[in-house]
Amino acid sequence: MAGKMAEFYKPVAYALLNIVSASSIVFANKAVMTTFGFHFIYALTLIHTLATLVGMKVFAYFGMFEKKKLPKLSIASLAGAYVGYIVLNNLNLQMNTVGFYQISKIAVAPAVLAAEAVFFGKRASRKVVAAIVIVCMGVGLSTITDSQMGSNIVGWAVGGGAVASTALYQIWAGTKQKELGAGSMQLLNEYSPIAAGFLGVLIPIFEPVGWAKAEPGTLLGYQYSTAAIIAIAVSALLGLLVSLSTFLVIGATSSLTYNVVGHIKTVIILMGGCMFFGDEMPMKKLAGISIAMGGIVWYSQLKLQQASQSASREKLPTYVPVPTSETNGAALNGRYGSNHEGSVTKPSTRSSSLKTQP
Repeated sequence: MAGKMAEFYKPVAYALLNIVSASSIVFANKAVMTTFGFHFIYALTLIHTLATLVGMKVFAYFGMFEKKKLPKLSIASLAGAYVGYIVLNNLNLQMNTVGFYQISKIAVAPAVLAAEAVFFGKRASRKVVAAIVIVCMGVGLSTITDSQMGSNIVGWAVGGGAVASTALYQIWAGTKQKELGAGSMQLLNEYSPIAAGFLGVLIPIFEPVGWAKAEPGTLLGYQYSTAAIIAIAVSALLGLLVSLSTFLVIGATSSLTYNVVGHIKTVIILMGGCMFFGDEMPMKKLAGISIAMGGIVWYSQLKLQQASQSASREKLPTYVPVPTSETNGAALNGRYGSNHEGSVTKPSTRSSSLKTQP
């Protein structure tokens, strides 16, 4: 009974951790930039990257994932893309409202579709295109009616750059994972030190460090109050918790659950922008957000169906694991094997021409 209860509560706890951490980091970063006036985006990104670097080492030490050495030249470009997309997203959050920032995150899905069509010649199904058109209509309505953006040309440009860089990074990261045969945490563990090095070089180039004179407005002249230091540390810790909880949720549940969790986070962040940072929510903007959310939910469902169909077409293994008493006679998320040391295997009655998987 205790084991079954644990199996139920663990995924719920992981999902709640992801929702709280991913929502809170947006509010924490916005507070660091606006409430505490820490406008040094490159420095803040470096702090987050260093926290992630240390966290990855700790996770690997406790066996949450297996380290994998990857060619440095192959992942250096990805580290650069990571720096670009994180910096632009932080700038987007600093210069624009929380609502606009979150709507621009929704706009990444259409951007990914467009980038895949232009650079890789991929063509989406009519249903997927229809879902993306709905997303674009919602995003357009919600942003055009956002009076707080108005003529903020620079903010619009930064938001557009954040969407484009995020879409390209997601595609590139997925390509690199397949190319190098590495998991997301293995990849992050390897390129985090390179990303930190890039940021260390960029900070004195793009931000006023105050080497000659540590005056107000410079990194060295900033008034590091106890509250400001705590806020920066909390934002860095939340960034690490987002990576951890994402890994845990996907491992303990399913892609569908993770997508649902993502939609919940979007709603919470939009509400939080209104409650904590004075974002306006007129009816037209709310209607636009609702349309965009409907489109992204449909798009997520279609992509999950495609992934399920693709998985069902894969070849079946020659050896099928048989659960022992240690697995309680049931597979977790349809998986046995290496996840359960007590499982044993027996030859399958299927065609022997299929390759045996380890």
